Amino acid sequence: MREDLLHFIWKYKKLQVGQLVTTTKEAVTILDVGSHNHLAGPDFFNAKINIGGQLWAGNVEIHVRSSDWFAHKHQHDAKYNTIILHVVWEHDIAVSRNDHTEIPTLELKNYISNQVLENYRNLFDTSRFTFINCERDLSKIDKFTFQNWSERLFFERLEQKSDVVLKLLDTTKNDWEHVLFIILLKSFGLKINGEAFYSLGRALDFSIVRKLQQEVLQLESVFMGLSHLLENEGISDDYHSTLKKEYRHLKAKYELSDIGVRKPEFFKLRPSNFPTLRLSQLANLYATRPNLFSIVIEARELSELYSVFEARASTYWENHFTFGKLARKSSKKVTKKFIDLVILNALLPLKYCYAHRMGKDVHEEILEIASKIIKEENSIITNFESLGISHGNARETQATLQLYKGYCSQNKCLQCAIGNSLLSENS
Repeated sequence: MREDLLHFIWKYKKLQVGQLVTTTKEAVTILDVGSHNHLAGPDFFNAKINIGGQLWAGNVEIHVRSSDWFAHKHQHDAKYNTIILHVVWEHDIAVSRNDHTEIPTLELKNYISNQVLENYRNLFDTSRFTFINCERDLSKIDKFTFQNWSERLFFERLEQKSDVVLKLLDTTKNDWEHVLFIILLKSFGLKINGEAFYSLGRALDFSIVRKLQQEVLQLESVFMGLSHLLENEGISDDYHSTLKKEYRHLKAKYELSDIGVRKPEFFKLRPSNFPTLRLSQLANLYATRPNLFSIVIEARELSELYSVFEARASTYWENHFTFGKLARKSSKKVTKKFIDLVILNALLPLKYCYAHRMGKDVHEEILEIASKIIKEENSIITNFESLGISHGNARETQATLQLYKGYCSQNKCLQCAIGNSLLSENS
C-alpha cells in the first residue's frame, strides 16, 4: 500500500457506500474532504467532518499506518495540533495531540472496493508496460478528458519555463529587456550550450549591450571574447584578429570580466549549431532590432515572430563554421525550426509572465501561436504516437512532454487525470 493511493481515495471519495466509523466506533460523515496540500504540513486543509455527531472543521493527515505519525515526528510539530481526523490504511497505535486528546482515526482498509485496488495494481504492474504505466489502457481515455488535461499540461510546462523569467526579474530589478537578452542567449545555446550562454548573459552588464547595439562587430567581439572563443593564439585570420583587438579595447574600456562564464562546447553539435554561429546571429539580431522586448510583446501572430527573428550570421561565417577554417559557402540564417524552439522556450514564457504582471489574459493568444508551430519530433513523442496519441502541433507535443517528464517518468499517476480516470474505472 502506498500513501499516494490513500490520498487519491480520500480526495475523490473512493470509499464504499455505508456508514464510516472511527476505530473507537464513532460515526463519520465527510462533508468536505478539504484542499489537497502538496507542500509541508497536513495533507488536507480545511476539511469539514461530522464525527460522533459533532461537526469539526480543520485538517486531515493521511498515513499507511497510524505509527507513521511518530516515524514522521509529527508529535513534535505544532502544525499537526490542528488535525481533526487521522486517516490510515491500518491502525496500529493511538495518536494524540500535544494536549493529550486522542485524534479520531479512520481505518480505510475495510472501506475500499476490490476494484479500486485491482485498478491500482494493474496501473503499477511493471510486467505490463515497457514505456509508461498506462500504455495498455491509454486508448480507453475519452477524448474530452484527454484534451482538457492536455491544455492544463501545456500551461503547466509554460509556467515551469517561466520560473527562470521570474528569477531574472528579481536580479535585474524588473528590466524586461535584460531578461529577454539572457533567456534568448540560453535558448540560442540549445541543450548543450544553454547553460554556457546563460552564464554569459548573467556576467555581461546589459547596459553595455545597449551602448553597442548598432555595432555588430563590437557585439560579436564581446560575446565571443567573454565566452573564451578568441583565446586560440594559433589562428592567422584577419577577422579573428580584428575581433580580438576590438575585445581587448572594449574589455579595458568597460572593465569586462569573464569570471564565471563557461566556455561553450562544439563537441556533438551539428556545425549549424556551433556557438560561433549562434553568437554571431544573436549579435546581428540585436544590431538590427532595437527595442526587441516591445516588438516581442506586441507580436500577436506566429508570422510576426518569424519575421522578427529572421537573423543571419555575419558575412565571414558564410564560408566558416569556426575561426580560420574555410567551409563551403552557405547562408548561416536561423531556420524556422530553430525559431520555433526560441518561441517555445523563451518568447512564450516571457509573454506569459509579462501579461500576468500586467493583469492581462493571453492564454488564447499563446495557445493560438503554439498551435501553429509544427510539432516536435523526439523519442518521447514517437513512443506516445505508437500508443495512439496523435500530435498536430507544438502545443500538443509540449503537453505530452510535460505529461511524460512531470508524471509518467515519476510514477505520479495518481496526480494525473489519465491515471485518475483509469483508477476510477468501474469503481
